[in-house]
Amino acid sequence: MFQQFVDRANELRLLEDTYKQNISSLIIIYGRRRIGKTELIKQFINDKKHIYFLADTRTDRDNIKEMQRAISSHIQNPLFEKVEFTDWIELFREFEKLLKERVIIVIDEFPYLIESNKAIPSIFQKIWDLILSEKEVCLVLLGSSISMMENYTLHYRAPLYGRRTAQLQLQPLKFKYLGKFLPYQAEELVKVYGITDGIPLYILKFDQGLNFGENLRENIFRVGKFLYQEAEILLKEELRETARYFAILKAIAYGKHGFGEIVNFTKLDKGIISKYLDNLSILRLIRKEYPVTQKKEVRNARYVFNDNYLNFWFRYAYPYKSLIEEGRTERLFDFIEEDFNSYLGFVFEKICREFLWEQELPFAFTKLGRWWHRDKEIDLVALNEETKEIAFFEVKWSNLKLGEARRILLELKEKSKYVDWNKGERVEHFGLIAKKLEGKENLMGAGYLCYDLEDMQKE
Repeated sequence: MFQQFVDRANELRLLEDTYKQNISSLIIIYGRRRIGKTELIKQFINDKKHIYFLADTRTDRDNIKEMQRAISSHIQNPLFEKVEFTDWIELFREFEKLLKERVIIVIDEFPYLIESNKAIPSIFQKIWDLILSEKEVCLVLLGSSISMMENYTLHYRAPLYGRRTAQLQLQPLKFKYLGKFLPYQAEELVKVYGITDGIPLYILKFDQGLNFGENLRENIFRVGKFLYQEAEILLKEELRETARYFAILKAIAYGKHGFGEIVNFTKLDKGIISKYLDNLSILRLIRKEYPVTQKKEVRNARYVFNDNYLNFWFRYAYPYKSLIEEGRTERLFDFIEEDFNSYLGFVFEKICREFLWEQELPFAFTKLGRWWHRDKEIDLVALNEETKEIAFFEVKWSNLKLGEARRILLELKEKSKYVDWNKGERVEHFGLIAKKLEGKENLMGAGYLCYDLEDMQKE
């Protein structure tokens, strides 16, 4: 099934091109859990000589022993497995003596090795510099902890810095590919994206034989089902004192994006909130957003989820766990039915961002994001600092008639006057993106940038 995820073709091509150079190579691959790192690497190594080792939370010595078994299995030398190694460098030195062919060495969940031994980055620097870099070896380091992989393998102060031949940060699948896996209409696929965020494993948990509502009941809001349990399992692996973190994440899911709003909602101390928000940002569970025209980080930051799955879970599952655990979900489904369109507005905005980055607008924009100031807000603003061009977009998760669309565009023009960015020296464009936009051609003929869900399904 994984091969069908056309979105991974570029990543596989990069890995193949790196491998075909017939020299030693060090590849760093990272991305959030369930994104498909292991499946990607399995596709890559499938027809090649390889050693695959999955690190875990055991002691450093136990991981060395497991790596030794993986090597022994590859070289088919049972005597090698009987040697007692207590040091990573010693293990790889002995392996290098027996290495007679080109091989790919994969270490999956590399951050687990670092957790059990903080010297691991320096140790693997020596392994690479003194042993493997002189051989035709392709060493691949994978990790789900984005912050640890960046800090310990890619940061300029990291021992392995400057040694990588290639790096990949895997991203979720884009919305436009969801239709390849579920036989749903575009509007239903937006709802699926609002839960799965394009995470391959999450998409595969949807039963193709059920419609969206049936999947909601059978595969998300049922005790023991993967998508119901997943959020709590993931977060408890990453966080301590989960009650406070969960309160903060619930606040954000409920639309409390400002620092003061989060404090008021949770009733927690400001110092605690600040510390916990920083930790959640480091883990990439949330991110800080600033108005797209703003050059410096100031105090009007907003905190938002990095993915739709956690946003959905904290908005609809976590607050209603008692109802779900008792099997009394009808009240919950009534609430979701009333609230879901509001939630999908945020989801659709994210889809629109993806979509705009792939469009040929009248100018090549370099930044895209929200803008807000006091009581004024614009959903998406694209700009180019060099050419002084800017495009303002309103995003509406609704079906709009031509008259409504014109009214929204006029209001957008008024709001744009409050955007303090190269006033008097900028070229302005205005656009509207909706679920369905009647009279789209008329508006485009008048110079507006107009799109709807139909455009987003085109290859």
